[in-house]
Amino acid sequence: MPGFWCRGDCKAHSLDECGALGELSRRTRSDHRSRHRRPFGDLACDETGEFLGRHFFGLDSFDLEALAGIADALRRQVVGDEVTYVVTRNINFTNVCYTGCRFCAFAQRRTDADAYTLSLQQIGDRAEEAWDAGATEVCMQGGIHPDLPGTAYFDIAAEVKRRRPGLHVHAFSPMEVMNGASRTGVPIREWLVRAKEAGVNSLPGTAAEILDDDVRWVLTKGKLPASVWIEVITTAHELGLPTSATMMYGHVDTPAHWVGHLRVIRSIQERTGGFTEFVLLPFIHSNAPIYLAGLARPGPTRRENRAVHALSRLMLHGAIDSIQCSWVKLGDDLCRDVLQGGANDLGGTLMEETISRMAGADHGSYKTISQLRAIAEPIGRPMRQRTTTYGDVSAERRAAAAATDGVCASVLAPGGRPPGNPPLMGGNPPPHAPLGPPAGATAR
Repeated sequence: MPGFWCRGDCKAHSLDECGALGELSRRTRSDHRSRHRRPFGDLACDETGEFLGRHFFGLDSFDLEALAGIADALRRQVVGDEVTYVVTRNINFTNVCYTGCRFCAFAQRRTDADAYTLSLQQIGDRAEEAWDAGATEVCMQGGIHPDLPGTAYFDIAAEVKRRRPGLHVHAFSPMEVMNGASRTGVPIREWLVRAKEAGVNSLPGTAAEILDDDVRWVLTKGKLPASVWIEVITTAHELGLPTSATMMYGHVDTPAHWVGHLRVIRSIQERTGGFTEFVLLPFIHSNAPIYLAGLARPGPTRRENRAVHALSRLMLHGAIDSIQCSWVKLGDDLCRDVLQGGANDLGGTLMEETISRMAGADHGSYKTISQLRAIAEPIGRPMRQRTTTYGDVSAERRAAAAATDGVCASVLAPGGRPPGNPPLMGGNPPPHAPLGPPAGATAR
């Protein structure tokens, strides 16, 4: 695509510094003028990325391909061709939640038949299984259980570290941090210090959704204002706790909201440097209350998915190197599309993904290393196992993961069948989901 390709030696740290991006913007602006017969100036938008974000719906297919091509060139320049992944296990320790997020199909009330809360023993057992399967990380999040004391999060992290000290504990969203701090009656900073002392190594930057309070009011009735999410994240960074950053899109949002969200994420990273990656999470609508009520659209289109991954690469260029796509939400084919349009990371093996499946995602609850490799191989991309913070994995951990293909035996599909979707919790629970907690567990 002559005239639109970013130079291989491009050292731009912002959109305006990159000649290729400026050229694409000029073409797009020219097309905008010819189609709409009015000047670009009335948009009051000078930044190339912001213009593209607000107006990509008007781009023809060639322009979208050009946008994806530039994003892919930047990806290659910054992180090379390797597609990275982490061997990890999700541990959702309770689904009891009274927050009332309108996009969530995971939450249950105490008295619901499908409600569960894992005991410390069960959490520790899962962590041990993950380690034995070659995991370097456990990712732990749960509902906002009204009976869970604020110190329970410390106990959970400490139990994992007691069982398997080498596991990286990637745990507790900003919503959970706020819940823990309010229940213990301490400031956010003090709570995070105690969490770090208990064994937390990093935080998932979930509960970000869209960092716009008008959107957040519709999604969560204002339960966690954008300013509070930012406070938790920046405080964690100041304390040496890295976090991911996320964006959930395709519900009641618009491209202008995506641009605003990306600008906030970039500004935080420029101040703290604490984000390890940016994770894009398309809205899964099927079982979401807000969609069933007719208030949200049915998730992003394929075109939107491609565009937002490319836009994220462009707008975060020079700030966040890793753009992660979600195989759970996108599926294999769309992952291949966005891996050729700015993304470089496939997330993890997960072992027990529950939240997206309960919302209606149908791409499975785990991926073996072989299955992740099967996503990247058709597009000619090599794979590399990474740590949570994108470092190299020890030879011992790589060997353990290779022996199990990155997934513990207890969550593999029964009878050696090709993996699909284990039944959801209820009458036919997935592996390990307790129907009745054992001694020491907190029932519902």
